[in-house]
Amino acid sequence: MTALQSPAPPEEAPAPAESHARRWSGPGWGFLVKLVLMGLINAVGLLGIIAAFQAESWIVFGVAVALLLAADVVYFTKRALPLKYLLPGLSFLLVFQVFIFLYTGYIAFTNYGAGHIGSQEQAVAASLAQGERRVEGAPTLPLTVVERGGELGFAVVEDGEILAGSADEPLSAVGPAPASGAATQVPGWNVVPRNQIIGDQATQQAVVDLRVPVSDDPNDGSIRTRDGSSGAVYLSTMTWDAEAQTITDSATGLVYHATPTGNFVADDGTALPTGWVVNVGFANFVELFTNPAILEPLGLVTGWTFAWAVLSVLIPFAMGLVFALIFNDPRVRGRKVLRTLFILPYAFPAFMSALLFRGMFNAEFGVINEFFFGGQNIDWLGDPWLARAAVLFVNVWLTYPYYFLVCTGALQALPQDALEAASIDGAGRFRQLRAIILPLVLVSTAPLLISSFAFSFNNFTIIYMFNNGGPAIPGAPYALGYTDILISAIYDISGVSGGAADYGLASALSILVFLVVGVVSALAFRQTKKLEEYQ
Repeated sequence: MTALQSPAPPEEAPAPAESHARRWSGPGWGFLVKLVLMGLINAVGLLGIIAAFQAESWIVFGVAVALLLAADVVYFTKRALPLKYLLPGLSFLLVFQVFIFLYTGYIAFTNYGAGHIGSQEQAVAASLAQGERRVEGAPTLPLTVVERGGELGFAVVEDGEILAGSADEPLSAVGPAPASGAATQVPGWNVVPRNQIIGDQATQQAVVDLRVPVSDDPNDGSIRTRDGSSGAVYLSTMTWDAEAQTITDSATGLVYHATPTGNFVADDGTALPTGWVVNVGFANFVELFTNPAILEPLGLVTGWTFAWAVLSVLIPFAMGLVFALIFNDPRVRGRKVLRTLFILPYAFPAFMSALLFRGMFNAEFGVINEFFFGGQNIDWLGDPWLARAAVLFVNVWLTYPYYFLVCTGALQALPQDALEAASIDGAGRFRQLRAIILPLVLVSTAPLLISSFAFSFNNFTIIYMFNNGGPAIPGAPYALGYTDILISAIYDISGVSGGAADYGLASALSILVFLVVGVVSALAFRQTKKLEEYQ
């Protein structure tokens, strides 16, 4: 070794290998939290799967199983890291957007509505319940009101056995009968205390209305009760023939035949009030365009909807732009205070403002007539054109602050050098507004205007809260009014507000509204590309 070479450092002794028990510290808190959350998700998912299976809703059953399996695979493997973040959003999109749209499309091709709610079996049961009479000579059976899973049922004592069932589950033996009287304990069921039946009017009415089939054959009758402690077999004058698909009324001799439209109709044209859901193809869409009773009022509603949507965007935008130009001028003093005052309507809840203006526009004691028209009895809410003008005024008052804020931001973002150059070239204020300011403002605000058009097209709150779409169109079905727009007309047709419900027709109209808004928005977005040349 030469003098320039340094001695080699002594070799370090190898560290003793850690034991496996010291290196593995068990699952972390993150894994435990994930395990608990996934346990809750699986529990809720299994409940939904079981409910869908019991209801024989196979599409919902399949989707629920697929989502639950996907969640378990994604969150218990390490290879699907991006899906861990995407799956919740995709699931909510599927459940709350795609499913609703597809289900609406399904309903649009059915006769689902008033008188056509359930299946044919349910329609048969409802029809046989009409004209029920107690079977002559039928014994009075000791009866107990029972409950399982929130569903009421009856338990009767007959031939030494306890027979229990519900409206959807015929009577079946569940155990031996007590020595005497009604059953106090029913296997598989919870006994409803009698004081609860007497004290709760809703429960009492539900017990009186309840019919528990004796067997799977509806012609065998049902158990009914009047006092909640005894029951008897009741039979209808109607007789169901499953093979012939007919219901015969023994009292009148009429034979009602099942039709493809989901009704029981006799040869003389009379029909039973309860039908069932069937596929009707494009019948709902055809009715919207061919039924004169619906076509004329819907034509008025459609025309007003487009006028309402366009005016509800153009007028507030014009007002907002004018106010933004005024208060963007540095020569205006107190701009901050004035801007705050002008955006106050934007802070008020829309439904509260609509209710307040409804009282203000009242013909008899409203402040509009009292202070601005000398106490004249102007029927703002009863005249079609005045009602439209009033509701449009309310919507403009509520929405112009939004455009005021948007236009203020767009004006402050304008390139000042372009305005200065135009001013040097001799362009006046109006020329600058027309050739520079307005095109540049539209470049940034056009997407907002398109989305506002779509929102105004479906602005249900103002129309409903202000005057519920009134005044009514004479002779129009479904209580349609002159200020109704298509979305509120759908609400009226669906029967949610009362009256006959036609969910199939309402769903068909919903699809048409969706297509109209989509096409108009797509065309508008395409036209906005022409404004980009100003940038």
